[in-house]
Amino acid sequence: MSAEYASFGLAPAMRAGAVTADGNYQVHRDFTDFIIDGRPLLFQLSDLDAVSPLAADVPPAIFTAQVRGLLLEADPPLAGGRHLIYGCPECEGLECGAVTAVIERAGDDVVWRDFAWQTDEQVDLERNGYHGIGPFRFRGDQYRAELSRLLAAAEPAAHRRVLLIGARAAVFAKLAGALRIIGIGAEITEDVTAIPPQELATYGAVAFGRAVPESRRTAVREAFERAGADVAYVDGLAPVVPLLVAQIEDALDRSPAAQRRLTALVAEDSTAGVEVTSTCRVTLTAYRLDRLYRTHVHEVFDDVLEAGQHRIPLDARATKGRSFIVARTTGSVLVSPLAR
Repeated sequence: MSAEYASFGLAPAMRAGAVTADGNYQVHRDFTDFIIDGRPLLFQLSDLDAVSPLAADVPPAIFTAQVRGLLLEADPPLAGGRHLIYGCPECEGLECGAVTAVIERAGDDVVWRDFAWQTDEQVDLERNGYHGIGPFRFRGDQYRAELSRLLAAAEPAAHRRVLLIGARAAVFAKLAGALRIIGIGAEITEDVTAIPPQELATYGAVAFGRAVPESRRTAVREAFERAGADVAYVDGLAPVVPLLVAQIEDALDRSPAAQRRLTALVAEDSTAGVEVTSTCRVTLTAYRLDRLYRTHVHEVFDDVLEAGQHRIPLDARATKGRSFIVARTTGSVLVSPLAR
């Protein structure tokens, strides 16, 4: 065991939900991620689609129990002193697979070691261990202070809600339904003045339809400012539900930019510029509106990219006319209109 210390921290993170053109979806999850030596631990685990046990949508009693387990104030939930570090974002079962590790005291310090991919009660470290990750030795005072901050709060961060404001009722009704399916609360209104300030403060984003005039947008912003609400504003690019969902997911991502996998997307002519901070799978989807405002969807890229900047060619058939590009990685999504 190396005597070298690793720094331990916590930061908000998100597993972006999605609604695809064929009706499939994945659930939105807000959670707290582990930051080790200034970098999310999740990014060291290849292209893993997972969340920590410190999720915002679990009941407060379960959230508290998870934190106390990491503080070693309760018995480990798995055999061999193992604790859940990351699990399936869609369910709670170990059968889907989870990243686990032994957490133990070393004097006043805390050590995380023997990381492994686990699907049942027993772990084969030789076969399923993450041999290049850890062990990590944390100073006990720093480790306990970070986790204790979560217990000091009354409850984990509230689940995000979105307020939809626009003239196209049919589109926004479908959008609200899609957001609710993936776990994001959504309401539609034409007049925010009737909403109490304390309720306005529960929203994480406001989405405007393209037909909403600037005077009305200004009134909405002023109402949220008076309520002291910190919200992100989304200007809908086109009446395409999966595209609008992606825009809203991007707006709801409050994690620090340096702790995201996908940090830049620029679509211009026949090329998309993408920047990622760690090796991960990236998908690019083009949404195109034809002259009759019919939507055409094209999957234009799906591959693993190394950390850095990349130029990806776009099929001209997928991007003629008014087109928009959605880039996704595990936990991140960005949207860009195609510039000519």
